[in-house]
Amino acid sequence: MKTTDNLKDIQNQNDKRGIDIQKVGVNGVEVPLIIQRKNADSQVVSAKARLSVTLPHNYRGTHMSRFIEILSDYSSKNILGVDIKALLVDVQKKLNSKSSHVKFEFKYFINKKAPVSKIEFPVGYDCSFQGDLTGNDYRFILGVKVPVTTLCPCSKEISKYSAHNQRTMIKVKVSYDENDIIWIEDLVDMIESTGSSRIYSILKRSDEKYVTEKAYENPKFVEDVLRDLICLLKGNDKMKFYEAEVEAQESIHNHNAWAWQSEQK
Repeated sequence: MKTTDNLKDIQNQNDKRGIDIQKVGVNGVEVPLIIQRKNADSQVVSAKARLSVTLPHNYRGTHMSRFIEILSDYSSKNILGVDIKALLVDVQKKLNSKSSHVKFEFKYFINKKAPVSKIEFPVGYDCSFQGDLTGNDYRFILGVKVPVTTLCPCSKEISKYSAHNQRTMIKVKVSYDENDIIWIEDLVDMIESTGSSRIYSILKRSDEKYVTEKAYENPKFVEDVLRDLICLLKGNDKMKFYEAEVEAQESIHNHNAWAWQSEQK
């Protein structure tokens, strides 16, 4: 039986085309991750990973199996931003690269109580951890996608009764120093507070009455949601960068209302 020591390493062959590749690696790798929660316990999630490095022009290829080996090591650890950096340091060492990158996309569940009945059921949020390491320069980005209800101020103003509303998706990415922590739970709560009303998994009649009336009393355009959100993001001293996107899935149009903004603090 042959070992890898006896097999030719094709990836290390010299390439003469003179082209550096900025990112090369593996994408769509399904992996279980243990995510550290705010309340000190953890949640196991099913994640899809993309892991890559820069490849110098003189190498024909990178070693794909090494990415999977590293992912296997880290899938059994509680993951925070600082752990993403440690993963990328290992990638750089094992693949002899000056730059490494990773992105995990996963569904994260937060228990939410209905506003009146207080019945509790988890709500799932699309989240991502992204890390980039070039030399010793590290950047971590936390991403979340949060649904809220918005109610049209114009519709409310011009109509005798009622007003049309939307399910509005808010996407936020934030970057912060590796010595700080911004919890998913806190970021989701901040985002949900900017809608006309929050969205829940379960609503009894008393809850439905509450959220319907709350939205009617708190009408918002996508511009209102974005500006309120920016005020909150600017007010968080931990955040070094943010990107915010608000898209209202219109109920009376065949298109959506959309707003976007980013800032490097």
